[in-house]
Amino acid sequence: MSIECSSTIAVPRAEVFEWFRRPGAFSRLAPPWMSASIESEAGSLADGRAVLRLPGGLRWVAQHSAADFDPPQRFVDRTAVDGLASMPVGRLLPWRHTHEFEAVDDGHTRVVDRVDTPVPAMLLRPMFDYRYRQLTDDLAAHGQAAERGFEKSTIAVTGASGLVGSALTAFLTTGGHRVIRLVRHAPSNPDERQWDPDAPAADLLDDVDAVVHLAGASIAGRFTAAHKRAIADSRIGPTARLAALAKATGVPTFVCASAIGYYGADRGDEILTEIDSRGTGFLADVVADWEAAANTAASPATRVVRVRTGIVQSPRGGTLRLLRPLFAAGLGGAIGNGRQWLPWIGIDDLVDIYHRALWDTNLTGAVNAVAPQPVRNRDYTRTLARVLHRPAILPIPRFGPALLLGREGVAELAAASQRVQPTRLTAAAHPFRDEDLESCLRHLLGRTR
Repeated sequence: MSIECSSTIAVPRAEVFEWFRRPGAFSRLAPPWMSASIESEAGSLADGRAVLRLPGGLRWVAQHSAADFDPPQRFVDRTAVDGLASMPVGRLLPWRHTHEFEAVDDGHTRVVDRVDTPVPAMLLRPMFDYRYRQLTDDLAAHGQAAERGFEKSTIAVTGASGLVGSALTAFLTTGGHRVIRLVRHAPSNPDERQWDPDAPAADLLDDVDAVVHLAGASIAGRFTAAHKRAIADSRIGPTARLAALAKATGVPTFVCASAIGYYGADRGDEILTEIDSRGTGFLADVVADWEAAANTAASPATRVVRVRTGIVQSPRGGTLRLLRPLFAAGLGGAIGNGRQWLPWIGIDDLVDIYHRALWDTNLTGAVNAVAPQPVRNRDYTRTLARVLHRPAILPIPRFGPALLLGREGVAELAAASQRVQPTRLTAAAHPFRDEDLESCLRHLLGRTR
């Protein structure tokens, strides 16, 4: 059994092929709804080997074929056996994937995927729909940055292994940038540097063009005194020290994560933009202090951008990862009366916003990283249920989430209501990959057909 899929992209063939050769391509193309995670990427399309972790401790090993490697026209990979964990898949699920690149003209490339496997075509087509859109949108984003003069850069990233950090680093490396991961442990390769949040080394940011600071303890959890202290302590002090170092080193761009919690837990139907005042409550206090710490990096030589992030949509983490199995089982529902505003943002649109913060020198200060169309909680519920073809009829009373988060946690997280708009991005004519929630969820969950 075999399947053939293709898509034409408005990028020269050599550039498309080079994108596939760079680190991060496998990660950018891996469908997020599948229950598999990347253990390692192939070091070479000619003879490298990629490994996927599967449920039950199994492994999928994809071995690239040197005999079939013909740049920039073709590369081939097939399943292989490397240890007991890879034997069931390697023996029982044959797979040969031929990637071909045809030059339509000087500026267009037809990407063709031919797969020989017993896996039914109906299961594979959503994967290739996802891959083609990711490839098209990523190359377009890099092309826009190049048109604005953004050259290959060295970018230091904290929190690179997290949900946002892993997506952003893969995006940047496929764009030809060098990413230096600032890690707590001893470095394991030349693209890692050990970072002590309490006392960063004086040479930590040497030869770095930009810093993206994403690290911080998860806000999810019961709002105990210890949890609240971890949220604040992992953000304010480390950010101040890293910002001071960036300023002293003369790093041109310092981009720091922030959150829409700045506006407070509930502002009713008030439309909130970057110029609106901060709200009240624990998260508003933490975010205000966090942003103040980031601002200490600002100088004539260092531009600071604070990315106030909304509710990130990705089946790999965050709220969607928690809600997807509940809704798939028909147990989803709106929280309370469902009137709360939910300012969402797709994971790839968030990556694009961080990317823009790196190359758009006109962008400084606070930037609301939310989609242009916020929805109420009840509308989010209906949309996710529709995408998954499941009912979502029964509302969830507030005391349900309160059992896990406590009263304050429910108010600040599960029942929060913020009608936030991306005013600065809209003014900059920033293109969103997904302006409406349903198209975002369908893409991320493989439900586009």
